[in-house]
Amino acid sequence: MEEIRILGIAPFESIRAAMERVAREEFPAVRFEAYTGDLEEGVKIAQRLSKENYDVVISRGGTAELLKKETTLPVVEITFSVYDILRAIKMAENYNSLYAIVGFPSITGPAHTLCDLLRFNTDIVTVHSEAEVRSALERLKLGGYSMVICDNVTHSVARELGYSAFLITSGAESLHAAFEHAVDIAKEYRRMRRKIAFLQNAVRQSRGNVLVFNRQKELCYTTEDSVPEKIRDYFVQRIGDLGSGAVRQFLYTDELTYLRVTAQAMTFANEQFYVFCYTQTILSRKSINAGIYLYEHNEVQHLFQDSFLSISGAIRPLEKRLSALAATAQPVLILGEPGTGKQQIAKALYLNSPYNKNPFVVINCATLNEKGWEFLFNSPSSPLLENHTTIYFQDIGKLAYRNLQELLYYSNQISLKTRVFMIFSCIVSQQNAPAPTIQSFSSEMGCVGLSVIPLRSRADEIPSLANLYLNSLNATLGKQIIGLAPNAMDQLIHYSWPDNFTEFKAVLSELAALASSSYILNDSVTEVLLKERTLHHVEAPPTAENPFSGKTLDQIISAAINQTLSDCGGNQTLAAKQLGISRSTLWRHLN
Repeated sequence: MEEIRILGIAPFESIRAAMERVAREEFPAVRFEAYTGDLEEGVKIAQRLSKENYDVVISRGGTAELLKKETTLPVVEITFSVYDILRAIKMAENYNSLYAIVGFPSITGPAHTLCDLLRFNTDIVTVHSEAEVRSALERLKLGGYSMVICDNVTHSVARELGYSAFLITSGAESLHAAFEHAVDIAKEYRRMRRKIAFLQNAVRQSRGNVLVFNRQKELCYTTEDSVPEKIRDYFVQRIGDLGSGAVRQFLYTDELTYLRVTAQAMTFANEQFYVFCYTQTILSRKSINAGIYLYEHNEVQHLFQDSFLSISGAIRPLEKRLSALAATAQPVLILGEPGTGKQQIAKALYLNSPYNKNPFVVINCATLNEKGWEFLFNSPSSPLLENHTTIYFQDIGKLAYRNLQELLYYSNQISLKTRVFMIFSCIVSQQNAPAPTIQSFSSEMGCVGLSVIPLRSRADEIPSLANLYLNSLNATLGKQIIGLAPNAMDQLIHYSWPDNFTEFKAVLSELAALASSSYILNDSVTEVLLKERTLHHVEAPPTAENPFSGKTLDQIISAAINQTLSDCGGNQTLAAKQLGISRSTLWRHLN
């Protein structure tokens, strides 16, 4: 009997990994191949593979809806179970602001059922296309909503609009049901197809240009009309690194070219071939000089949205002030302890500023050498000579006093702060003001101060911050963590976090990676925080003194009775009632 072939189109990477795991462990007789592509991208993948001998397609959400319209193959949709929705709602319990469930009918249908059964008063918004998502979220934003529980399509737009977002992921039970359904359909719809040629298959599976070499290291196929000799020679040199069937990824760079390469040794008709698939990338970030970096708008936006402050919503209390400061383009000095996210706050200021379509220049004062400093003030290519850019001097506390004075003088000479948006940051220790030299510099530069509150002063927000970040880790790691056990959360709340959000992110990442159940347990948090205390020389919280230590049982009972009797003003009847014993028993203990 011919094997069943199933094609998986996953909207994001962790679903693809979960689908592959279910296929491998629970349906070993099925030949399953998965690709990552959301909505139209997923349709393109299915169309590109239309001549393969697949029997059925498995997908999810809006991508599945589009595939049903655009492909002739039967499509099985991975439904969201009520448990998947409930898991996301449970993670959002600590969120105090208005939130809604937004998504395609595959999400909102079960959500309505769940909310009706449990009498949850939660707003649910159904969309039917990607075009509807943005307008729906903008309407909610006007209504005061700041967080959504949603699918992958809505999640991307929500993050772009500044929402905190819990991504609903499909549990193992939903994936298993989809595979069972797909196998049943494949048995009815399966038909014989011819295999396609090896080279065509290699081209279709690639997302870029393809070069194929034979066993003699001769180029036997390429999708390009002309391949530069140095690139071809480099690939030939890498053939020896390719094992039997293992996929290798590497980068090729020179002064003009940057290639992202995927390579694999493959066998077709008993002959060995070496397939190189590559795409050319234009780097948006480049080092101008030692310690000086240039970023374009899209890269800054991507880096900020992927940061802990953005994902966890920790930036939210600062958003109004950041928008107000950015609108004026007046110099800003960000002050905060290590790990409080000063660099991400600088990115947020840039993204909200009127200059956000122009480059974002980072000058890392900790790594800036004398050559880089000379470049800033003496080179005709210096970013200080540009107009309407944003220049971020990171950690100016590392600059010598003479450098600060030189920067002030130069700024006044070329009217720097009227032409560019200048942002500075400085590390301060706990409850200490910046050094007098930094205070003087800030005053003369005309900076507006922005102090970042340390995490220990935001302890009440830790449950919400933790659950939002754990939700994003679920998608990254392919896990289904609901949250932390109560005692485990208490430990996080009462820890001092000397390295603030940097440490918090690292701890949550480690806990998520180690988690083997739906909840992160107290023992795991104890173990991880013990390492953190050792690393940062933080004392463990004092343990409460045991009032019964060294006493016999009779002494403990006598002390409890005497204390209760005293609390009741000597009234034996009331004391006996409070202790839950008879008055005669109380009398025996007293005598």
